Amino acid sequence: MRFHRYRYRPRVWAAAALVAAASLITPSLTVQAGAADGQVVAAQVLAGGEDDGADCAVPNPGSPAASSMLPDPFKRLNGTRISATSDWRCRRAEIRDLAQRSVYGQKPARPASVTGTVSASSITVNVSDQGRSASFSASVSLPSGSGPFPAVIVLGGLGADTATIKASGVAVINYDPYSVGKEGTARNNKQGAFYSVYGSSSSTGLLMAWSWGVSRIIDVIEQSGGSILKASATGVTGCSRFGKGAIVAGAFDQRVALTMPIESGSGGVPILRGIPGESGAQPLSSAYSEQPWLGDAFSSYTGNPNSLPVDTHEILGMVAPRGLFVMENPYVDWLAARSGSVAALGAAEVYKALGAGSNISYWSDVQNGTHCAVRSEWKTPLQQSIQKFLLVSGSGSGVFRIAPGKSGNLSTWRDWQTPTLTDGGGGDPGGGPGGDPGGGGTNGTCTAGYRNVNSWPGGFQGEVTIRNNGTSTLNGWTVGMTLGSGQSISSLWDGVNTGTSGSVTVRNSPYNGTLAANGTATFGFTATGNSTPAPGNITCKSP
Repeated sequence: MRFHRYRYRPRVWAAAALVAAASLITPSLTVQAGAADGQVVAAQVLAGGEDDGADCAVPNPGSPAASSMLPDPFKRLNGTRISATSDWRCRRAEIRDLAQRSVYGQKPARPASVTGTVSASSITVNVSDQGRSASFSASVSLPSGSGPFPAVIVLGGLGADTATIKASGVAVINYDPYSVGKEGTARNNKQGAFYSVYGSSSSTGLLMAWSWGVSRIIDVIEQSGGSILKASATGVTGCSRFGKGAIVAGAFDQRVALTMPIESGSGGVPILRGIPGESGAQPLSSAYSEQPWLGDAFSSYTGNPNSLPVDTHEILGMVAPRGLFVMENPYVDWLAARSGSVAALGAAEVYKALGAGSNISYWSDVQNGTHCAVRSEWKTPLQQSIQKFLLVSGSGSGVFRIAPGKSGNLSTWRDWQTPTLTDGGGGDPGGGPGGDPGGGGTNGTCTAGYRNVNSWPGGFQGEVTIRNNGTSTLNGWTVGMTLGSGQSISSLWDGVNTGTSGSVTVRNSPYNGTLAANGTATFGFTATGNSTPAPGNITCKSP
């Protein structure tokens, strides 16, 4: 992104018992009932390692037919769909493989040797693999108080507000990605620590190289004994090109408890299929050629992203059920925020299916248009995310604040339904603690209930859950509701609305209208106005 040149500027659960148990069992998404979402994430980070699906057998994907619709994240390469949360581990491994093959290039397995040191001011990393060695370092800035501390790795010194991070009791690790993968190099002569080990002509792009560097920093923190930093409570953040890197780091290392990309643009959060149709967005060919961020294999998709076997909603979904907070800028068309909102909404379906809908947040409804600025609107959700996923002391629900002018419609991009997964995957249709919707209506078969997800001065986010209470399949639904005085819908997803204020009707999208007996579907919306009184006169009917 040609905005400016970047100058490098220099996580309480029964953990001991969990670590002991982790050495005895195979990592799984199944956690004791009643555990808070942050505890679930802590359990997975402790037990899962860098990639808990490394042992999954991934078949050769072949050449899938081109499609303008987003790929089904729940559909295996063999054509069947997953039906349990335990299936996600190996489905995620398939998505990982597709993303490496077509978008980023290969992330090598952990090197044969990783050593280093952790002090109150720095981290050193020494890597040896395949007879080659390389080293790099990162600076550390500790908060006040006594450790050990959770930490957020900030790519390029440019990411989420470091003052808020440190004030929350979390250390900041300033990591220079260019020491691992330099910009300004030819694709056949890539430079930096990653390429010193794996070759300057490696087909792996800079974003994956930067991700590899984040993983090696976590390796060293793990080895350090935990007296200064907690390896099980690490976050990652970055803005612009470093936002792209933060996504890849969080998606490809399951030890990252909280991923926070900011204004990442083309090659980052936004769906790749959407960018050609979004006015002013950086073209894929430009994102590919500006720097060797993306893997060499992506060159064949810059003009036909519909041929991609994967898209960014699935790559964001790879982070699930760990914490994900996506921040975007609606003022700069180049950043493709509309396609970004579609990617986040698509990823949210993965989170919902895994029973972790409150672990993903998205916010593009901001006032300041400056690229990579610190924004007051993001401070509270940043604090809540840190408390929940790094300090494991909060339970703030995820929120979607989509700028009205850059609001994408997921329903026009998918032809698949979100499954109700067994093993607890469908137990939280609202996605958050106490998520059972209240205050609804029914016609004897179709029931609708509303819940407030979040609210803020001048607006709120709501969600409606539709349930088929009959004994046969329901084919289509329509919900009616009345908004209070001053309330007006600014964006709505997973449904098609008629009207934005007063009496509003919402009918199903093409992909979520068919509900099996006791099946559910949801639609969400953001609205201006006070959250009280809650929308009322809620009714549901089926054809």
